[in-house]
Amino acid sequence: MARLSDIIEEFIKDMLENSRERELTIQRNELANQFSCAPSQINYVLTTRFTTDKGYCIESRRGGGGCIVIKRVQFNAINNFINAIMENIGENITYDKAALIIDGLFESDIVTDREAAIMKVAINDRSLSVCENRNKLRADIFKAMLIMVCH
Repeated sequence: MARLSDIIEEFIKDMLENSRERELTIQRNELANQFSCAPSQINYVLTTRFTTDKGYCIESRRGGGGCIVIKRVQFNAINNFINAIMENIGENITYDKAALIIDGLFESDIVTDREAAIMKVAINDRSLSVCENRNKLRADIFKAMLIMVCH
């Protein structure tokens, strides 16, 4: 018997596949009502099954009942390259290593000079100074930026 999380994941994936666009907008509370579960169960599925590492980008929109937008990234040669970079990043990355990767992305014309500068500012030690585990947060932010830049 399939677990509820598996069923919700398959339901969302089916909806994404049947969507004409590469994104899906859902109401978390409506989905929770449909599966007779708590909204936190939907959050759990989204945060564990639809991650940037798996090629998804999740946006939460507030107001008017709120909704969640799930975007599926199309894979091509650049995305395969980015995937390899993401594997290289792993769970933690230092600023120096990330800056080298960003420089390589710029030199390969994957990101613009402006995008590279913004990425470096977003993940530098000063920007992450309030965080205890900077290298983990830096890796998470960097992976999310890579997904968005190559989307």
